[in-house]
Amino acid sequence: MPFEFRLPDLGEGIAEVELRKWLVKEGVRVAEHQTVLEVETDKAVVEVPTPRAGIITRIHRSEGETVLVGEALLTIADERDEMSERPRSVGIVGTLPEAEDDPVKADVVMKNLDILATPSVRKLARERGIDLYGVKGSGPRGCITPEDLPRSASVVPLPGNGEAGPVERVPLRGIRRTIARNLLVSQRLTAFVTTMEEVDVTDLCELRAREQHAVEAHGTHLTFLPFFIKAAQNALREHPRLNASLDEESETVIIKKYYNFGIAVETSEGLMVPVVRNVERKSILELAADIQELGEKARSRTISIEEMRGSSFTITNYGYFGASYATPVINWPDVAILGCGRIVERPWVHQGTIAIRKILPLSLTFDHRVTDGAEAALFLRKVSDYLEDPALLFIESRC
Repeated sequence: MPFEFRLPDLGEGIAEVELRKWLVKEGVRVAEHQTVLEVETDKAVVEVPTPRAGIITRIHRSEGETVLVGEALLTIADERDEMSERPRSVGIVGTLPEAEDDPVKADVVMKNLDILATPSVRKLARERGIDLYGVKGSGPRGCITPEDLPRSASVVPLPGNGEAGPVERVPLRGIRRTIARNLLVSQRLTAFVTTMEEVDVTDLCELRAREQHAVEAHGTHLTFLPFFIKAAQNALREHPRLNASLDEESETVIIKKYYNFGIAVETSEGLMVPVVRNVERKSILELAADIQELGEKARSRTISIEEMRGSSFTITNYGYFGASYATPVINWPDVAILGCGRIVERPWVHQGTIAIRKILPLSLTFDHRVTDGAEAALFLRKVSDYLEDPALLFIESRC
């Protein structure tokens, strides 16, 4: 009998995806393990292969739709009709671990913000002036069907001509929707506080300028970010409660003995956070190479789910875009994030005299449930010490 291929468990607690692109059409023959579609998860774009060979007789979902794990994607029939049993769906990378409790809870927290409706239903609703937020769906899992719309047309009308001027309605989809959901999860599940500091990085700027040519000879561009990472990693040794997560069920602080840093990367579709692993074992040059490679993968959307998970601490360099100070949002389930602002020349008291120095603003947002402001301030001061005197990074660094 025909085989119904359902969206497999992609791991990481992912409950739904956005169907980005079909790579096959109805009526074509596919081979076992052939990639048939691309989906967009909370982490990245993932190619999904089919576990069966055969002829595609029906494609059940359209591009742009949200698909839940376990829902039908397509039907495959064998020409000899020898497919007599329907196996359960499996992960696309073999046997996958069960989803963790916390990410699933976070997904449930945000579930009420989603509307399950196909693009055609959304278009029909716009044409009839219906706000889908006021519509109760009668389809599977509460999905809104065309039949639901006439009954709701008079319930919650859209503003229409009541707007103050021309407007454009842009669906919150893909990476932008993921960012919105993750930010709200973080805001709801952490007691966030931000502390700030200013750092004289004149010596660091001179060091970077002096060594830039040597680093470029290795095919890598040297930014300030590897120095920020090394400074934070060494400071975390003395303040380990900032390199942690919180298990709310058992009320336990999980202090990480590894240093995997999430690095915020701006892409054309929104912010992504690839993870640089084992930063304590890597040199400034190696960190620069890793950052460059992961940034290119993120911007080209070729980065894997594995490269986007497992952070223990996060750094965001908004100074690259000209900003000075910010209150960065914690990359949950991490408990702290370091924000680095724009380096500017300012009058500064240096060795007892006023001089023009290069000043870096820093912001640290931390979960106040896990640690207090005193430790956060001491951590930020330690980071500042390393950046003011980068020679300390080489003297005190150890594996």
